[in-house]
Amino acid sequence: MSAIKDKLSKLGYTLPEAPIPVASYISTTKVGNLVYTSGMLPLENGSLKHTGKINNQNYEKTGYEAARLCTLNALSILDKEIGLDNIQRFIKLTGFVNSESGFTLQPKVINGSSDFLVEVFEEAGKHTRSAVGVSDLPLDASVEIEFIVEIK
Repeated sequence: MSAIKDKLSKLGYTLPEAPIPVASYISTTKVGNLVYTSGMLPLENGSLKHTGKINNQNYEKTGYEAARLCTLNALSILDKEIGLDNIQRFIKLTGFVNSESGFTLQPKVINGSSDFLVEVFEEAGKHTRSAVGVSDLPLDASVEIEFIVEIK
């Protein structure tokens, strides 16, 4: 087992099966020593676990958990493509939050991904970031996450 998968297991997480694209795109693109992921949704066992708008009442639990689940799905894609132990560092995280009108706490939602990356990858998990509120996401997902990672 890889060191990162072992750490995930010790933290109580299991890497899911790599999600299959839901439309006409590929999951990752490698350019030099960088890998770009497509947007990952909060899928669990092939179905969306978190749908609908994030608002002031549900962002701390639902939004944060959805962002973490998106990240687990992205990690499964990265593991399949390059192996998690081959990640040098996370460079950029972009998070999209299906936001109710007037909701402005998107950064707190996307912390579900950022905090998780640092918990698992430590210094290599620290990254630059954008947290964007949008009116809708594919399949009515509540959160979508994408990454740029550097390969060792």
